[in-house]
Amino acid sequence: MIRWTHAFVDRPEHRLAEAAAFWTAATGTRLSAPRGERGEFATLLADGADACLKLQGVGDHGGGHPDLSVDDVPTTRKAALDLGATVLDDHADWAVLRSPGGQPFCLAPWQGQRTRPAVVTAPGGATSRLDQLCLDVSPDLFRAETAFWAALTGWESLTGSRPEFHLLRPPAGQPLRFLLQRLDAARPAGAHQDLACSDPDAVRGWHESLGATEQARGAHWIVMRDPAGGSYCLTGRDPVTGALPVPADPVADRSPVGEPEPSH
Repeated sequence: MIRWTHAFVDRPEHRLAEAAAFWTAATGTRLSAPRGERGEFATLLADGADACLKLQGVGDHGGGHPDLSVDDVPTTRKAALDLGATVLDDHADWAVLRSPGGQPFCLAPWQGQRTRPAVVTAPGGATSRLDQLCLDVSPDLFRAETAFWAALTGWESLTGSRPEFHLLRPPAGQPLRFLLQRLDAARPAGAHQDLACSDPDAVRGWHESLGATEQARGAHWIVMRDPAGGSYCLTGRDPVTGALPVPADPVADRSPVGEPEPSH
């Protein structure tokens, strides 16, 4: 059983300091001591709560990946392999795997995490919470990848308001949900972080003051680029519940409350 999930923010090693400064400010966290042979790993620590966000320096442009904390790593590893995953790095008590669609992820033993980090309040009063990891999937692999993650997590599986989205919602109290996004064209698997925002434009302004830039936008989302060059999204969902606002005109917005909207 998956007990907790960490979202990794993967950024180029030479820009790790920029990423750390931005993401600690944007999520109301503080950086742990660095780990790894090159100091390429760090955890974003939340006061009074259990961390759900980590930072990793990588050799390419970066992106993101999930780290699943489970009751029994060998049992979960076998289940993932039976579902079509492959092992990239295997250790006694943790493992790095790749989904059938090519998305890297980690399995680690659960350390008793129970308390998700609080909603963050921007200087102007808008609130936000990093609560979603969006897995970007090539169109030919979308159905198989959705089936893999639904089976591996055992989470509530919800069809999105559009056919290119699928939401996996964990049990109450867990910090992160997964949104699978079918891309328009084939490309290597990747992932990016999504924040639920009470006022996306207000949060955008705050993030821009921290060094981020706006890249694109849609009806309920804004695509941003952080100072280290990585993409993420601000979405118009309730930071407490994760749900979209109830539309004033149900015909004008057919997205059910709590269902996924496109991130980019």
